[in-house]
Amino acid sequence: MSVVMARGVLFVHSAPTALCPHVEWAIGSVLDARTDLEWTAQPAAPGMFRAELSWTGPQGTGSLLASALRGWAHLRYEVTEEPSSGVDGGRWSHTPELGIFHAVTDVHGNIMVSEDRIRYAYEAGAGDPARVYHELSIALGEAWDEELEAFRHAAEGAPVRWLHQVG
Repeated sequence: MSVVMARGVLFVHSAPTALCPHVEWAIGSVLDARTDLEWTAQPAAPGMFRAELSWTGPQGTGSLLASALRGWAHLRYEVTEEPSSGVDGGRWSHTPELGIFHAVTDVHGNIMVSEDRIRYAYEAGAGDPARVYHELSIALGEAWDEELEAFRHAAEGAPVRWLHQVG
């Protein structure tokens, strides 16, 4: 059975200095390769640092990266995995305040909300349009996007490195 490869990007939007080597170690353990990120100051959060890493690895690597970094205090990050043969893409967003959000994405990076999730929003908000809106907002990860937007813009023009998984 051949391994289907995927690719994606890890955006560490903000990390305190002391956490940076631990982030590199966690990424390296998932990708089975030494990881030396190019950390730069994060203008949106003085005293914090940011880094980006483009990666390739077996399908599901995005999920493994997100899980390896999940729950660390003061760490904001996003992981994307592009769709690959027979599998939709994904996006994982994490903030200390909100925790982790996962969404399935299409070939253009759009979040795909399932029929069941939409039905739940209608049922939960029966007779209350504001509740329907709230449930759909959660399904789209809008709170995570709002919190991370300032960190994303602060990263424009930042260096990106490619790392390929060994094996």
